[in-house]
Amino acid sequence: MVLAKAELWQIYNGLRYNFLYNGDINSIHILLNLYDLETRMTNISPKYVCTKEIRRRVRRLLFPRKDRQLISNNITMLIHEDINRLELTIYLEGYKNGFYNNKWANILEDKAIEHYSIDMLYERNFLFHYNVSIDEVKKLKIKICEDIDRENEERKHLTDFITTYCERVIKSKIYNLNMYIDKQLKIEYNFNKPNIKEESYLSTKEIRDLYKMIVDIIIKNAINLYKEASWFGINDRVLNRYI
Repeated sequence: MVLAKAELWQIYNGLRYNFLYNGDINSIHILLNLYDLETRMTNISPKYVCTKEIRRRVRRLLFPRKDRQLISNNITMLIHEDINRLELTIYLEGYKNGFYNNKWANILEDKAIEHYSIDMLYERNFLFHYNVSIDEVKKLKIKICEDIDRENEERKHLTDFITTYCERVIKSKIYNLNMYIDKQLKIEYNFNKPNIKEESYLSTKEIRDLYKMIVDIIIKNAINLYKEASWFGINDRVLNRYI
């Protein structure tokens, strides 16, 4: 039985790798099907938020360049699929972490029983997934998030996973950004005479700052996504006990 589980995790890791690094869409569909069979994962709804923040922050970082909007658009076009794959993978990992966490599932079930009858639990499709208005539930979610942060501080498993992916997939695209940018013409006036010239290429420092900023944004948002997915997984685990 131990060998079977080990082989199953190898399959999971292989499918995840093929999806992340080779862009194999079939791998993620197979992985989702396996997760559904193994754990009845149903409430999977990742939110893709990194790209929007990157676009906004790039424009701010490159001020006052006239072509900052163009550069922002080029960056998001280059890496948005890579980021989306990472966000989906992180979400699934977080969900799985929450679904298999019996400690928090047991605690959350106690809270659920305090607020819902057993009959109601059998009928619900959602528990506290979106509703954390109850103070005790809100505090519990905060503790779960703090627990994830504490574990990541000790093991660096999430930070290292995200950083490694960025180094292997995203870094080269950002560091070669000048190859992908269409040069824009800008007009400068000198003694009321127009001087038309091209915008300068991004400097080494600008590119380095861009990459660091992008990685920081991805790490922050991906870890928050992991927390949200874990919360969903814990809630679904409780509901699965009443199917």
